[in-house]
Amino acid sequence: MTVPLPPPNRIYLLRHAEAAWAEPGQRDFDRPLNEKGFGDAEIIADKAADKGYRPDLLISSTALRCRDTSGAVHRAMGATLDVQYVDALYNATVDTYLDIVDAQDEAAVMLVGHNPTMEQALEALIGHEAMAGALPGGFPTAGLAVVDYDASAAVWRLTDFVVV
Repeated sequence: MTVPLPPPNRIYLLRHAEAAWAEPGQRDFDRPLNEKGFGDAEIIADKAADKGYRPDLLISSTALRCRDTSGAVHRAMGATLDVQYVDALYNATVDTYLDIVDAQDEAAVMLVGHNPTMEQALEALIGHEAMAGALPGGFPTAGLAVVDYDASAAVWRLTDFVVV
C-alpha cells in the first residue's frame, strides 16, 4: 500500500450517509439514502461548507447512496464544484482509494465512498493509533474526515472530523 504524497495537500474522506435497506430483488449498488440519510447528507454538507471546507474535486462512487450524498455536497458548495463519478470506488480496496487520490493534481480532493474502505483509507493516511484515538467507534455514516499533509513532518494528520 502506497500512501499518497502531495498534491493533493488536503484530502476529504466522506462516508456516504445512511442508506435504505435493499428492497426484494434490489441490488446493493442501487440502494438510495433513507430519510435520515438524506437529512444527514444535507447537514454534513452544510457543516462542511460553513467551515470553509471545499474540495477542488469531488470523486464519488457510482453507487446510488454515494451519488445521493455527493449531490448534497454539490448543492452546499455550488455548481462550480467539479464532480466525477468513478465505478472503481464501489467494492474497492484501500489501495484503489489511495491510488485514485494519488493520481490527482488538485490541492484538495474529496472522496465519497464506502466502509470499511473509507476507514481503512483514513487509517492508512494517519496511522492506527491516531485513527483509534479519533474514532474509537469507527467511521460513522455521513462522517467527514479532513486530512492535511504536514510537510514539516512529512506525514498526514487528521485536522478535523465532522459529524452530524
